[in-house]
Amino acid sequence: MKNNGRCKMGDLSGVALAETDGKWNKNFGMNIRIRSILQFCILVILQLMYLSSYTFAQFKLPDYKTVTLDNGLTVYLMEKKDVPLISFSAVFDGGVIKDAETSGIASFTAEALRFGTTNYSKSQIDSIFNFYGSNISTYANADYSGLYSQFMKENTETLLPVIQEIILSPTFPEVEVQKRKQRWIAELDQAKESPRSVIGSYFNKHIFGDSPYGNPVNGTKSGISNIRTEGIQEFYKTNYRPESSAIAVVGDFNSSEMKKIIEKYFGGWKNNSPKKLSDIRMVNTPFNNPSVYLINKENATETTFLIGSYGTTMNNENQTQLDVINTILGGRFTSWLNDELRVNAGLTYGARSRFAQYKLTGTFYISTFTQTKNTEAAIDLALKTYNRLFEKGIDEETLLSAKNYVKGQFPPDYETAGSLAGFLAQKYIYGLDDSVINNFENEVNGLTVDKANELIKKYFPKENLQFVLIGRADEIRDVVSKYGKVTEKNIDEDSY
Repeated sequence: MKNNGRCKMGDLSGVALAETDGKWNKNFGMNIRIRSILQFCILVILQLMYLSSYTFAQFKLPDYKTVTLDNGLTVYLMEKKDVPLISFSAVFDGGVIKDAETSGIASFTAEALRFGTTNYSKSQIDSIFNFYGSNISTYANADYSGLYSQFMKENTETLLPVIQEIILSPTFPEVEVQKRKQRWIAELDQAKESPRSVIGSYFNKHIFGDSPYGNPVNGTKSGISNIRTEGIQEFYKTNYRPESSAIAVVGDFNSSEMKKIIEKYFGGWKNNSPKKLSDIRMVNTPFNNPSVYLINKENATETTFLIGSYGTTMNNENQTQLDVINTILGGRFTSWLNDELRVNAGLTYGARSRFAQYKLTGTFYISTFTQTKNTEAAIDLALKTYNRLFEKGIDEETLLSAKNYVKGQFPPDYETAGSLAGFLAQKYIYGLDDSVINNFENEVNGLTVDKANELIKKYFPKENLQFVLIGRADEIRDVVSKYGKVTEKNIDEDSY
């Protein structure tokens, strides 16, 4: 722009322009770049100042509806229309704590639901779900059993009738039961070749003894061998009942329409067999002394161990804040335990700690593995690191880091329809409140150093710790006896 030889400056989108006598000022190119950079930096600083004072909206559980059908079945319906998928989760009051004299029957019954129904064979069930690119699985854990499936919205009316039969009309064909028993027994033997896959069962047995929470999830060889089709049918009739079950549906649908569909397929579910009231009670009897449960594995070149005691129940009101504290101790890769045992000492490839929670009880444990010759060093260092919680506590900087970490990890845990369906199912089983999710960030933000150190004293076990080890007994027996009275078992034995 010309202006009779005078310099004319204007501002266009934050960029200054100048022209003199129709020619660009030779030095102005550099000046304009410097000014633009300064303006950009000022803008970034202002934005950061704004963001630092802005409170982000907390992650909230999406809206959902709860419906109770006439037969007592609880149904959760949550619309999530970002992708044309539907996640279906059903839970039943048939957990491993109900195994009683037949070890493994809860898990076996859950899997046997898919062995065949009134109108579909096992191969037909598998083929149907494969054809539609879907999946279906059944499982059992300590407190409940369940079924999960995910499928395209357009296949809802095609696959739900099959799911209905799996839940309401399983036939438990004898030929399928016998075939699975043989494979199951072989898998139990194979699992014991990997100590990390079975040490949890030994730990629970040591902590809970003969109480139901000491039952191994996958049972024992003798228990599986003794399973009969009649026993599976009886377990199913006793524990798979509409009034003690729930269905959670999350995905791309209209809630009113989906309610009608669920009523259509599951409203007629009846169970006329005598109802048995649960007599399972749980009292955590304190340990009077530390003890060592040593599982001998003759060909072991490593020692795998868990150290811990009782923990908390699933619905503990302080669990969110306990998880923050545990993140510092052993809940992430940069935790104290992993830093000390893996990074600094090179004694293991990984060390963790965890609260394992159930409906009526729970455990807390430290877990890792090391070369046999390093067993004592690894245990001593794990205990020394654990004792930092009690001797030094947690400082502000460490707590802030853990709080930021868990807040960053939390939303992705519930971003899928499957994870949301899983939460709704657990909500039913454990009596969880929506505040577990909706108040998560407030709970994390509200954790102070003083509160953290109070929770450590209250919930993290300190006295009379229990040690469970799998390794070569002859090489570590004398070493580990310093931690408590030693009880031994051979890993080849059937019982835990």
